[in-house]
Amino acid sequence: MLDRLELLIGKDNIKLLESKTVLIIGLGGVGGHALESIVRSGIGNVIIVDKDIVDITNLNRQLISTKSNIGQNKVDVAQSRIKEISNTKVIKIKEFIGTNNIDTLFNKKPDYIIDACDTIETKYLLIKEAIKRNIKIISVMGTAKKMHPELLEITRLDKTSYDPIAKILRKKLRDNHINNKIMCICSKERPLVKEMGSNSLVPSVAGILAASYVINDIVGDKYESN
Repeated sequence: MLDRLELLIGKDNIKLLESKTVLIIGLGGVGGHALESIVRSGIGNVIIVDKDIVDITNLNRQLISTKSNIGQNKVDVAQSRIKEISNTKVIKIKEFIGTNNIDTLFNKKPDYIIDACDTIETKYLLIKEAIKRNIKIISVMGTAKKMHPELLEITRLDKTSYDPIAKILRKKLRDNHINNKIMCICSKERPLVKEMGSNSLVPSVAGILAASYVINDIVGDKYESN
C-alpha cells in the first residue's frame, strides 16, 4: 500500500509512521480530510473523537458523509472507511470532550493531536493538556464563511488575523498565562458573511494541511514558523 510513499521518504520513515498514534478531535469537514490523509500516509494508530451523527447538511463538505450513512455515528462511519483503506488501528470515542472527561483522551497515549473541533473551550483544554504532557498539537481555526483555500496557512496562533476563533482563543490563553507558541491552521481571508455558510474547498484543505504538519514533523521535515 505504501510503496509510492516509501519512494519519497524511505523504509525507516514508513516504520516510524506506523509506530505513531494520532488523536483527531472532530470528524467534520476538517477532521474527516485530516483523518483520510493521516491514514493514507501510513500512521499506525488513530484515536477518533466525535459524538455527532452524519446529517444531510454535511453532504456539501464532509468526506465521510454520504446519502447512505445519514443518521449513523460519525466515528463508526469513519472506522468503516479506514478499514477499506488500510490496517490502521482505530480507537473510537463517541463523546463531547470537556473538563470532566478530557483525561480519557490522554490515557490512550497519543503522539500528536489534530484539533478539528469547533468548540473554543475544548480547543483551550486540548492545548493546555498538550502543553502539560509535552504532546505536539496543531489546532485548526474557523473554515466557515470563506471561499479561498489558497489563503490558508500553517502558522502560529499569535500571528493569526481576521479569525474570530483565533482571537478568542489567544485571549483565553493569555488570561490563563499560557504563552507557549501554538501551531495552527488559519486563513488570511476575511469572513464573507455573518451566517455559517460553508463549502468543501476550505475545510478539506485545512484538514490536509493539519495532516501534513504531523506527517512532515514525524519524518523529519520540521515546519518552522518565523
